Amino acid sequence: MSEAAVSTLQACLNGDRPVGAHPALPVTTQQLVNDTVAVVELGVTAVHLHPRNAAGAETLAAAEVATTVAAVRSVARGVEIGVTTGAWIEPDPARRAEFVAGWAGAAAGHPDVASVNVHEPGWRAVCAALADAGVGIELGVSDLAAASQLRAAGLPAGTVRVLAEVRPAEPEPALAEADRLVDALSWVDAVPVLLHGQDGGAWPVLAMAVERGLPTRIGLEDVLHTPDGNPAADNPALVRAAITLASRTTR
Repeated sequence: MSEAAVSTLQACLNGDRPVGAHPALPVTTQQLVNDTVAVVELGVTAVHLHPRNAAGAETLAAAEVATTVAAVRSVARGVEIGVTTGAWIEPDPARRAEFVAGWAGAAAGHPDVASVNVHEPGWRAVCAALADAGVGIELGVSDLAAASQLRAAGLPAGTVRVLAEVRPAEPEPALAEADRLVDALSWVDAVPVLLHGQDGGAWPVLAMAVERGLPTRIGLEDVLHTPDGNPAADNPALVRAAITLASRTTR
């Protein structure tokens, strides 16, 4: 991945990992700001983060989301800032859509995009709320059933990309599942398909994405080790490793 192509790499900074899952996991707003500055200096132009409340728990509440997004935006002008709408944070679909609707008036704290998992109940209502709030949609597809469901429903208004999210945590099963997911999403041509894996499957799937010319992502949400299997120091270390791996893959 050249410097010109690093914009196809999204940094996923923390995800739903619990506090203490990694020494450098960014949880507080300031920690997310610091990591964003560091990965942007490496050329990343999109970050995905999960805002937390004072106790370190993930939240969809407008005040916490806006505070985190505004702080990150203040140090990363022009960088796409994405958040989550995960159902594990708020299982009630109607309540989840209400939270999302509250993001509309957040001004500088207004997320650019938010991920919505197609397998979760109420996903279309959440997408509609995001579109009404002026937030772009990343559609998470993590299995073939979700891929089929999305094809039947079509891309909701406001969709900016589809995430092919490979769940198997071992290399061979992950690559096989990545092949299946990408094939099942071959009909998607109006927006990009971002391909990524997790844990033991993260690096092989990233290499596959690079080989196929697909956007991808890396960060402590997805993996805690570098391609050589050693513990990653932090998010910037993972981004540097991804750039190095990608440059070797494309030679």
